[in-house]
Amino acid sequence: MTANWTQAAARAAAIVAGWQREAGPGGAVMLFDRDGVREAFAGGLASIEHGLPFSPQTVNRFASISKHVLAVALLREGVPLDAPLGRWLPELPAPLAGVELGRALDMTGGLPDMMEAFWQQGVPFTATLSADEIHALACRFPSLSAPPGTEMAYSNTGWRLAQRVLEKVTGRPYGETVAALSGELGLAFRLPYDGAEIVPGLATGYWRDGESWRRGHYGFHFSASGGIAGSAADLAGWFSALLAGRGPLARMLERLTVPRHFADGSESVYRLGLVCSRLGRFDVVGHGGSLTGYRNHVLTAPGPGVGVVVLTNREEEALWPALTVLAALLGEKLPVPAEAPTGLFASEEGPFWAELTPDSISFMGGYERLVADGEGGLRSLPAYLDIRLRRDGEDRLAGLVGGVRRALRRVPADTPLDAGLVGHWRDPHFGTEIAIRPDGTALWPWPAGGKATRLTPLPGGRALADLTHGPWRARPCLWRDGEGRLRVAGHRARVLRLERAG
Repeated sequence: MTANWTQAAARAAAIVAGWQREAGPGGAVMLFDRDGVREAFAGGLASIEHGLPFSPQTVNRFASISKHVLAVALLREGVPLDAPLGRWLPELPAPLAGVELGRALDMTGGLPDMMEAFWQQGVPFTATLSADEIHALACRFPSLSAPPGTEMAYSNTGWRLAQRVLEKVTGRPYGETVAALSGELGLAFRLPYDGAEIVPGLATGYWRDGESWRRGHYGFHFSASGGIAGSAADLAGWFSALLAGRGPLARMLERLTVPRHFADGSESVYRLGLVCSRLGRFDVVGHGGSLTGYRNHVLTAPGPGVGVVVLTNREEEALWPALTVLAALLGEKLPVPAEAPTGLFASEEGPFWAELTPDSISFMGGYERLVADGEGGLRSLPAYLDIRLRRDGEDRLAGLVGGVRRALRRVPADTPLDAGLVGHWRDPHFGTEIAIRPDGTALWPWPAGGKATRLTPLPGGRALADLTHGPWRARPCLWRDGEGRLRVAGHRARVLRLERAG
C-alpha cells in the first residue's frame, strides 16, 4: 500500500485553513510514519488575548491521549497487571482493592470515575483539588459501579490509582518518569501538577458560549489519566516511535494493544490506553482527549505504519477530522453516517438510557458518533465506547454497549414523573442530599445553596437530571432500587445510594 500523502495533506490543510479564517482558537494537524513527521499544518490562535498563532511546536494539553504513556511505564517496570490494586494501595476499600491493575487500565474494573462522582455530590470540576484530596474520595467509595469484567465504562480513576502504584514501585514522582521517557526520544513531554502551574508556551483552551469564546478551566490535580502537556510535533514524534518500536517504545505497540477480555471471554476494543478499530482494510489504533477547552485525537494504521495527530485548543470534536485525514492517507472511504432513530430511549429497568440523533448517541452521558455497520445496524466509531445496535422498528434498539447486551425502548413523550421519587433524599455514607419536588424539578447539591434542575421522567420510577457547568453537561439518572433507596447513576459513576429523609 502506498500512502497518499498529497491527498491527506490537502485535507489537513483545509482543516487548519478553517481555523485560520475564523481567527479564533486553532490547532495543528500532523502526518507521520515510522520514520518521523511527514507533513505539518497549523492555523488559528494559541492565545486569542495576545494574538499568538498556533504552530506545530505550540504546547497543548494532551488530555486522555496521556493514558497509554503510563501503561508504557508500567510495562517497562514489569509491574504485574494481574495483581490487585490493594497489593500496593492497602488504604483502598475492599471493593476497589480487589480490582486487578489490568482491569483498572482497560476500563472494565467498575471503578467509579472521580470527576463524575464529585459532580454528582455537588463538587464542580472547576474546584481546586489536590491529588491527596481526590484520592481520599476513592478511599471512601462504598462499592464499585459494576462487577469487574462485566462492562467497559470509561473511568479515569484506574489511571489515577495506577499512577500511585508506579510511584510506589519506582520511588519517584510520575512527572519525572514522563520527562525521562520522552527525553529518551528527544521529545519534551511534561506533566504539570495542576492548572495553576506555569507551563511555558502553553496554548489557552477555549470553549464556545454561543457566539463568544471563553477560557476553559479545570481545577483537579493533573494525573496520568490526562495531564501531559507537549506539542503536536512532539506527540507525532512519539507515535512515530511507537509505530517503529524505537528506543523505550520497542515492542510497546504490540504490548499495549494485546486483546483485553471481559469476564465472559469476549474481546474489548479498549486496551491499555488505546482503542482498536478498523477503517476499511486497515486496523486502526488511537485515542482521544478532552479537557475544558482542549480536544485532540490520534489515529494510526500500524500495518502501513502511518498516522495523524489532531491537537487543538478549541472545544470541538477532533475524531472526525482525524478520521477524514487518515482515510485520505489510506485511500479508504469514510464510514457511512448512521440514520438512527432519534429521541430518548431507556432500558426496561435500571439507570440505562440513551439519546440519539441521526448520527450520534449519548449513552448515559457518554457521546459517540454513530455510523452504519454495513449490515443494517449501527455502530460507534468508537472514540471510547464500543456500541453496536440494531433497530427493531422505530421504538426499540438492541445490541451491545460496552460489552453488555442492552435493550432500549423509546421513552413516551407524555411520561409523567413518578410520585414515588418526590421527597428529600440523603446518602448516609457521603451526606449528599437531593430534594425532588412535585413540580418536576430537583434541588441538586451545589455551592451557594444548590442548583435546580428540570427532571425528564423515564418509565419505571426513573428520571434524568440535567446539570451544566461551563461546556460540559451531566445527566445522571435517578432511580429507585428494590430496597426503596434512590440511586444516582451516570455512565462513569454509580455509587450514590440515598435514603428518604423526609
